[in-house]
Amino acid sequence: MGWGWGMGAGGWIAMVIFWVAVLALIVWAVMRVFPAGGARGSAPRVETPQEILDRRFAAGEIDSETYRAMRVALDSGRVDRELS
Repeated sequence: MGWGWGMGAGGWIAMVIFWVAVLALIVWAVMRVFPAGGARGSAPRVETPQEILDRRFAAGEIDSETYRAMRVALDSGRVDRELS
């Protein structure tokens, strides 16, 4: 028999599956550590002034009178910019 008959077809298939899995894991890890310019890796979205105002009102940082006054001021500023 000498060195034997090798690992056989099942061994080769298992080895290929193992190395494909290792390479896929490496690619996944590199993509998580160094995200490209895709949607997931883009800069965080900046809140609009209206969203900031809504968030502050919802959190209780400002009262309803202040909220309404600021909302009117923001809305009037938007109209002025659109007319220019």
